[in-house]
Amino acid sequence: MNRSIFIFHSGILTILFILSSCGRQQTADQSPVDATTDWRYFGQKLPDNNPRIFSPDIISTRRNERDITFAPAGNVIFYSLVMPANNLNVILYLSFDGFFWSKPEIASFSGIYNDLEPSYSPDGKKFFFISNRPLATGKGTKDYHIWFLEPEKGWNNPVNVGLPVSSEEKGEYYPSVSSAGNLYFTANYEDSFGEDDIYYSRFINGKYQSPVNLGEVINSAGYDFNSFIAPDESYLIFSSFGREDEIGGGDLYIAYSGPGGSWSKPRNLGPMINSDRLDFCPYVTQDEKYLFFTSQRENSGFKSKQPRKLADLLELADGIENGLGNIYWVEFNKNAWK
Repeated sequence: MNRSIFIFHSGILTILFILSSCGRQQTADQSPVDATTDWRYFGQKLPDNNPRIFSPDIISTRRNERDITFAPAGNVIFYSLVMPANNLNVILYLSFDGFFWSKPEIASFSGIYNDLEPSYSPDGKKFFFISNRPLATGKGTKDYHIWFLEPEKGWNNPVNVGLPVSSEEKGEYYPSVSSAGNLYFTANYEDSFGEDDIYYSRFINGKYQSPVNLGEVINSAGYDFNSFIAPDESYLIFSSFGREDEIGGGDLYIAYSGPGGSWSKPRNLGPMINSDRLDFCPYVTQDEKYLFFTSQRENSGFKSKQPRKLADLLELADGIENGLGNIYWVEFNKNAWK
């Protein structure tokens, strides 16, 4: 990895460390980075209950980014970059060496096939993602399936989760794993209540069991997808499109587990978090302090009814909030919607 430039944030600004000259470029309005207390988040100002763009111009850019996950130790970040027309989707990563964060790079296992939706197991021993790479049969597939790596064994030989979860007939999306190893994911199987539903597969004696639909309390007649399961399986955050209380083009919801495998009625996370655009891909940090998610919200300048100048439109199009995906973070209280 090229480590000639290392990147920290302070607010929305960037400090560049040039190791070869030991110099540091810093503007007058930048405050010092406290790497000892905030190194996991590049020294950015921590969010409150108003969502804030995460890592502007480094991770969240004018391009289409989504699906963030952190290693349990906080020293590696993975996220997805979606190319125009979805003609190639790759997984990028940054790593922390104890002093500095690296620049984003394409993960060694990605860059050939379409790869998305990275996710660590809570103990960090497995790393999951989806890909349309060929299955064990050698046949190509138009659908995405769930793959995993064991970081301690290396990053170059992904393994498909296999039957009964993975099949050639249907695709599986957005893996999220509990501490018990149970796998939650999105699929559209024959027993789906709507277009996309959320399923889980219990992990027993080292093997995944047949997928089970989470039921009508969670899954609606519309699209229910991209779920994050709490490590102890006490709550589930997911995206849904087409519900009566929807704020925008797809919102984030939370449901709490109950006795006997039951779930509470999903609660919309509300207008403080959801927008009038698609909000999806939830992820909660290991300490449960912050909720990360992807949103396609756009600059309010797009909604102006005043005559436009071309320069103004181009500035909006080239801005971070241009309607493509960005990663946001917000303060999180898991019990706030009970």
